[in-house]
Amino acid sequence: MLRCEDCEYFRRDAAGRSVLTCDPFASIKEPECLQKWQVLRLGDLARSYEAMLEMYRRLAPLQERMFKHMERELDDAEDAESWKLGYDEDEETDDKGGSSRL
Repeated sequence: MLRCEDCEYFRRDAAGRSVLTCDPFASIKEPECLQKWQVLRLGDLARSYEAMLEMYRRLAPLQERMFKHMERELDDAEDAESWKLGYDEDEETDDKGGSSRL
């Protein structure tokens, strides 16, 4: 079995991580190379996912504030258009046996 360090498609990046520059569809030398390539790609995928989670953690407080602001805006818009419906909450209590305004 060929060691990755001896392969022409192997190199290390500035952080010391292994980088395989081989193409899994054209330049794989041994079946084990494909498995190693898949493991490295899974590591890349995991790092990308962790970076995405960190970004979402940073955005969460901003999203919460934005949602609260949007809810206030929607409530204000509903209150502003309530006159179009033709009844008031006070009138509803009067119809159900509440105190009258006479």
